[in-house]
Amino acid sequence: FPEFAFIGRSNVGKSSLINMLCRNKKLAMTSSKPGKTRLVNHFLINRQWYLVDLPGYGYAKASNAERDRWGKMINGYFTSGRNIPLVVQLIDMRHKPSKDDLQMLQFLMETNTTFIVALTKSDKLNKTQYREALAERSSEIAQYGAIAIIPFSAKTGEGADTIRQFIADSVKYVS
Repeated sequence: FPEFAFIGRSNVGKSSLINMLCRNKKLAMTSSKPGKTRLVNHFLINRQWYLVDLPGYGYAKASNAERDRWGKMINGYFTSGRNIPLVVQLIDMRHKPSKDDLQMLQFLMETNTTFIVALTKSDKLNKTQYREALAERSSEIAQYGAIAIIPFSAKTGEGADTIRQFIADSVKYVS
């Protein structure tokens, strides 16, 4: 089955985004503490495709061995020849992309992976901050070739329908 992968730093909201997309708050485990997702978790949707919740990267409080294990797991996932028609790269809208975020964007671009960027936690900004952050993040990300940059809030649902549409369009394309 096609797999739609969700990648980003620890605690950026990957599991929350998956839960919002599926309209099920308890599907993917969430936590206010980084590092809750420690495995590659597959959620079979309509017996036709998977949403894949990948462990976060960049979690400073994990041991070096644990971070190395996560890195190998993520790399192994992307290099295993899986049918991945779309990757959703999550970046916290409030902050410049981290070194790890930029490295992942570079990897996705270099491997000709089709991806979109979800700018998470958009509800935590006022209108002025939101406009400024969207312009800044869009400028910072533009060079990597994302097909869309979508502000997202797990609290309000902003952007969820747009992300669902990208996935639905990709499902049609690979079916």
